[in-house]
Amino acid sequence: MNRNAFKTISTFIIIFFTYNVAVAQDEKMDNDKFITYVVEPQNQALQFYWKDEKQQNYKSILNLKNRLQNKNRNLVFAMNGGMYKQDNSPLGLFIENGKKVIPLNTSEGNGNFYLKPNGIFYLTKSNVAVICNTLNFVDNGSIKYATQSGPMLVIDGKIHATFQHKSTNLNIRNGVGIMPNNKIIFAMSKKEINFYDFANYFKSMGCKNALYLDGLVSRTYLPEKNWIQTDGNFGVIIGVTTNRK
Repeated sequence: MNRNAFKTISTFIIIFFTYNVAVAQDEKMDNDKFITYVVEPQNQALQFYWKDEKQQNYKSILNLKNRLQNKNRNLVFAMNGGMYKQDNSPLGLFIENGKKVIPLNTSEGNGNFYLKPNGIFYLTKSNVAVICNTLNFVDNGSIKYATQSGPMLVIDGKIHATFQHKSTNLNIRNGVGIMPNNKIIFAMSKKEINFYDFANYFKSMGCKNALYLDGLVSRTYLPEKNWIQTDGNFGVIIGVTTNRK
């Protein structure tokens, strides 16, 4: 076999393998257990929302969708983006357009948010997505958006140590992880699930770090997959938009 023929066959094998890995990953994402959406932050308009220009809370995905339409923006994906207080204010850190609106919360308490380690999901001004342990978070002025929640689901490639494989603590859950290709995967369980199995899903997608966003109240808006939940009474909402045609 000559060198050119060998190179051609080798290239074909690499392309074939890469394609099949991508197909297998897509099939793993779309199943009867989870509704998922993958974002390429360098190429898509990802933003975190809490209040509009009149300082009114968006609260529901429907309110956000309608107000974006008034600005000629089309909402293609949305999900509640972290825990909040009774007045809909974020329970932890919230940074919007580079401005720290709510400070970092390092206090102790009861509930999922305080199950340490909790973490921060943030997007830099150069559109690089990061999830980190709250204790490792540093605001160096380069952060465009940030939301704090907890607990961490996957930490440096390992499932949170307190999660139990056969736990009967079942609930609807949503979260976010960073995939090996620096894409962001958002996922919400379609059925009640325990923390271990939810974290294991993000790990199976190759996420080195993943963060729990919320539970029973969770909603996802993703019309491309015929998943349309526009209700809710949230704090932060994470959304992806396009220009209206």
